[in-house]
Amino acid sequence: MTDIQREAMEYDVVIVGAGPAGLSAAIRLKQLDAELNVVVLEKGSEVGAHILSGAVLDPCGLDALIPDWKDKGAPLNTPVKEDNFYMLGEAGQIRVPNFPMPPLMNNHGNYIVSMGNVCRWMAEQAEELGVEIFPGMACSELVYGDNGEVKGVVAGEFGKNPDGTPGDGYEPGMELHGKYVFLSEGVRGSLAKEVIEKYKLSAGKEPQKFGIGMKEIWEVDPAKHKQGTVTHTMGWPLGSNAGGGSFIYHLENNQVYVGFVVHLNYENPHLFPYMEFQRFKHHPMVAELLEGGKRVAYGARAISEGGYQSMPKMVAPGVALLGCSVGMVNVPRIKGNHNAMLSGKAAAEAAFAAIKADRSGDELNDYEVEVREGAIGKDLKKVRNVKPLWSKYGLVASLMVGGLDMWTNTFGFSLLGTIGHGKTDADATGEAKDFAPIDYPKPDGKLSFDRLTNVSFSFTNHEEQQPPHLQLKDPTIPVKVNLPKYAGPSARYCPAGVYEFVEEEGKETRFVVNFQNCVHCKTCDIKDPSQNINWTTPQGGEGPNYPNM
Repeated sequence: MTDIQREAMEYDVVIVGAGPAGLSAAIRLKQLDAELNVVVLEKGSEVGAHILSGAVLDPCGLDALIPDWKDKGAPLNTPVKEDNFYMLGEAGQIRVPNFPMPPLMNNHGNYIVSMGNVCRWMAEQAEELGVEIFPGMACSELVYGDNGEVKGVVAGEFGKNPDGTPGDGYEPGMELHGKYVFLSEGVRGSLAKEVIEKYKLSAGKEPQKFGIGMKEIWEVDPAKHKQGTVTHTMGWPLGSNAGGGSFIYHLENNQVYVGFVVHLNYENPHLFPYMEFQRFKHHPMVAELLEGGKRVAYGARAISEGGYQSMPKMVAPGVALLGCSVGMVNVPRIKGNHNAMLSGKAAAEAAFAAIKADRSGDELNDYEVEVREGAIGKDLKKVRNVKPLWSKYGLVASLMVGGLDMWTNTFGFSLLGTIGHGKTDADATGEAKDFAPIDYPKPDGKLSFDRLTNVSFSFTNHEEQQPPHLQLKDPTIPVKVNLPKYAGPSARYCPAGVYEFVEEEGKETRFVVNFQNCVHCKTCDIKDPSQNINWTTPQGGEGPNYPNM
């Protein structure tokens, strides 16, 4: 396939991914210089189709980027009115008072939003400024220059046969070249992964840590709906099996976001994150809210949780990593969108200065400095020890010691220094023989649902006659290693039922990859204990079609 001839288009800046980071970068570039040629390439069928987030949005990123966002009709319609935090047991709950929590945990001044709709609005602002946005254009390859710098991407390749050869309707795609390329693909993006590996950007950093976040949108009985209420829970049903917790956000139109996060450093390979989420909805407090309601959408995505000490170097020749491609989530706040926006703004300002100085293809070191020493670094540094404390010592210690550490960091110091994370999430997986299987109740079809039924509510779709975008480095490993040693965890850690072990009488067990189900969460790429699954991008326009996640 190396002899394919492609047309090339030249831009000042090429941006991969129309999420909050990429769109912020595009908007800021055009604010600084209306003559700059800026293009945004989005693999989803439309802007917002692949955006899934909680989300309670801290508007500081929007304030910095578009100060008059209210006048311009930004879809921030539900200010947070009430903030609740509960520890759950199987049959009841204890309210944790707000007063001992560090100030950064307060949601006053924040908004319950659909980040998909926020991104759709941001795309409108970008296009009004002259940014070119191309949805349905997956970026499948990086293009390197003569000096080893990133000079562009290949986008819009369609029509390969399942074996990777060109099919009858093959379209080779185009090369889009830029003086700088911004990768804002979200968590564990395939191009960002390549850049991090090629340029050794994670050298000397802690390993990145992740969670799997699953979310449903519910329409509930108006009598139970309390617009502006934010609730977070910890404890049951995860207990000591895994770190994580839930969120319940009441937005407008009698809708409620119900979400559940499981940290992917869990040891017990029998753990089934999706079923933990379904079981959670049967807690009396949650069931009472949802009974008589209707689930209208479902989705999942990985969340970067490593924080300050896990952020790789963000720049290499010709390329910068933005937002979740770096990992900028403030874990105790469960917020990263504001930092994604600020990172896009900072990258744009660094690229603008470089282009004005007649530079191209070099490292945007000013961007790196701004992220680490500016508002983003200050936000993440305060909470850097919460996640490793939770991982090493459990929930209670993280609440008590982590809370104290956040308080002292509010005053500019930490008694703990910076705690490391240790293992990757894949390496944290234990062997099946050392853990008891977990018995999960069968979904009742009212509050809880089987995976495949729920996946239909993500509206995901993939053309079957293409190379599977979920690539096995060694196709024998799932059955020969992962099944006997780890009880085949891919059948459980995937929130979309992509992977299954099929047993037929008299035949060897087969490992089946139903890539059509994939919701692009990247959990398999992260958690597979043998690191045998490589998530790549499918044809453009495929994957989930989230309405207003």
